[in-house]
Amino acid sequence: MTTVLIVTHSKDNQSIPLVLKAIAEQGGKAFRFDTDRFPTEIQLDVYYGKGIQRLILASAQGKLDLSDVSAVWYRRIGIGRRIPTTMNPQLRQASVQESRTTIQGMIASLQAFHLDQLPHIRRAENKQLQLQMARELGLDIPPTLITNNPQAVREFAKDCKEGLVTKMLSSFAIYEEGQQKVVFTNPVTAEDLDNLDGLSFCPMTFQENIPKALELRTTIVGQRAFTAAIDSQTNEQARHDWRRQGIALLDAWQPYVLPLDVEEKLLELMARFRLNYGAIDLILTPDGRYVFLEVNPVGEFFWLEQYPGLPISKAIADLLLGQLHK
Repeated sequence: MTTVLIVTHSKDNQSIPLVLKAIAEQGGKAFRFDTDRFPTEIQLDVYYGKGIQRLILASAQGKLDLSDVSAVWYRRIGIGRRIPTTMNPQLRQASVQESRTTIQGMIASLQAFHLDQLPHIRRAENKQLQLQMARELGLDIPPTLITNNPQAVREFAKDCKEGLVTKMLSSFAIYEEGQQKVVFTNPVTAEDLDNLDGLSFCPMTFQENIPKALELRTTIVGQRAFTAAIDSQTNEQARHDWRRQGIALLDAWQPYVLPLDVEEKLLELMARFRLNYGAIDLILTPDGRYVFLEVNPVGEFFWLEQYPGLPISKAIADLLLGQLHK
């Protein structure tokens, strides 16, 4: 029986049970590795001897002989999160680092199909490289400036007739009074242009605002592309970033068919990054242009299966079980 190792953490979302179900329906077996439970609750034995190697992962699910794993789905990671915070900070950091190195080495050593290889994921997360490659492939991209130079921003703004938006290249959240606040894409006002001194402490990304007829999410799985569309302009708070009203707009997503030439360029982009999976954001402008924004190599998909009904989890299971391997 084909065995899939799912690398995730215990607080991951509905994506995991969706794919687990799809794997089971096709006769496969999956082992869920919640990395936040390592090393406090999950044990790993890696033994290399003369002519012998033994790799055993043991959790509440049971024991998994890692030599039986034929495919790895790299979803999320949270190694060492349950190591007590009461430990000496230096010792705790050393424990977390050693745990990470152990698990990353274990994953890299598995002679199996990887969705996707971690070095490929990390390289593809570079949004500057994404824009460069997309432009080379002939995809339309927003005029973009990444800088810590206030004067460069002001000069750039003069050339952007539709105005500016700003975003971050990295993903992070700010916590205030215990509440998580995500940094979304935001418009840049005239007042903002007069107050750019903060750039000396942190560079930012500025793009020309792109008018939106629809926002598109294309999920690539192997050689298959699943696209859904939403009219984010119907919600005032979602006009610059649909994620700001993601829950309110969940049931507004609809299936969408991309032009073949655009889909082919997206598939070529994935091939250049050596990725089998990616969630790609685009804008369809009122004059019919498809503008590439970014690709998330481990992006979410679960709501697209629930509302537009795109069979993404089945496609992932197909790929992991070998039916769609390149």
